[in-house]
Amino acid sequence: MTNASLQERKVNAIARGQGNMAPVYVDRALNAEIWDVEGNRHIDFGAGIAVVNTGHNHPKVKAAVQAQVERFTHTCVMVSPYESAVALAEKLNAAAPGNTPKKSIFVTTGAEAVENCVKIARAYTGRPGIIAFNGGFHGRTNMTMGLTGKVNPYKIGFGPFPSDIFHVPYPNEYLGITEEQALADLQMRFTCDIEASKVAAIIIEPVQGEGGFYMASASFLQKLRSVCDEHGILLIMDEIQAGFARTGTMFCHEQSGVEADLMTAAKGIAGGFPIAAVVGKADIMDAPIPGGLGGTYGGSPVGCAAGLAVFDVIEEENLCERANQVGARFVEHLKGLQADYPQIIGDVRNAGAMIAVEFVHDGDVTKPYPELAKGLSAKAAENGLVLLSCGIRGNVIRFLPALTIEMEIIDEGMDIFKRIFKELV
Repeated sequence: MTNASLQERKVNAIARGQGNMAPVYVDRALNAEIWDVEGNRHIDFGAGIAVVNTGHNHPKVKAAVQAQVERFTHTCVMVSPYESAVALAEKLNAAAPGNTPKKSIFVTTGAEAVENCVKIARAYTGRPGIIAFNGGFHGRTNMTMGLTGKVNPYKIGFGPFPSDIFHVPYPNEYLGITEEQALADLQMRFTCDIEASKVAAIIIEPVQGEGGFYMASASFLQKLRSVCDEHGILLIMDEIQAGFARTGTMFCHEQSGVEADLMTAAKGIAGGFPIAAVVGKADIMDAPIPGGLGGTYGGSPVGCAAGLAVFDVIEEENLCERANQVGARFVEHLKGLQADYPQIIGDVRNAGAMIAVEFVHDGDVTKPYPELAKGLSAKAAENGLVLLSCGIRGNVIRFLPALTIEMEIIDEGMDIFKRIFKELV
């Protein structure tokens, strides 16, 4: 069995819309390393898109899953519930930023969590409108595609999308979009598109994931909170990619001092097992009637067992602080490269272990260089390195390593990155 033969089978068996970045097929993985079916070793700087924050096959997560599988794998938490779901909800409620009492629900995917935030916000407020941000990514269902602020590839050919969704600019110092401009545009939406009294919620990623790892400042999130409070609008924090110690705190927006009304959680929640959640203020979460929320697989007992183990690992191994150390190591490498190539590397930025490098032509922010980001991702795969590109302009490489990655593995992977970068430029 080879990577090439598996890719041929995949092309014939799986629809092209569910593409894969490179023809590298995994046989096994451990912490921040992957071995493919041909025995080749790959350093993983993607962590399954910020999912295995605790590393591939963490022994504590693996043991919790094995123990749960021995007991039972599914009963449906809405039919025959179990203690692990209650315990994980209690952990999430306690970890969510802010002092207001919280409640949670469990679903299966991040997109489902976003959809349920919209349902809960509409049930609580009795209003239809949702405001999202340009460059945001919230999922691939019809509703979450409507909320997503990037067309290619997520929205091409899939319309029409739900009504009563509006977009405003995401503040972005590097691209010249000020907080004042973003807030002024929000006020213009109230003037031109939908009155504020008809808006149920505003949804924002504290760090945009697919959009390019641009970060909303604490001051902007605080101002957004004030706008929401003024008009009775709920504030939804989409923490799907930024949560679970990734940015140096359990959830990114706690760094701003802002308390969200509703928050999504997925990806890093359970070390690779498919579970997601909505966490929110208890009175808001209780707005939908019994039976209005849920799903067959939501709150899987295997996922709950893994999620409880992930909470333990984050605490025991101090992964919030480790995220900052990991991020600093990447930034050190990237800043050094930027000093040598200032006309190509336009920006290096990070929030803990969400690290990005943005490429431009001639040092000009208005001239994105997506070909380099695409080429780096492809060439990295050929050289034993998993790299992910992103960005509303397609010109960003993002680094999302396991928070447990060894420093020498970072250095080894960045040596590969710098070598192929220099070959391509």
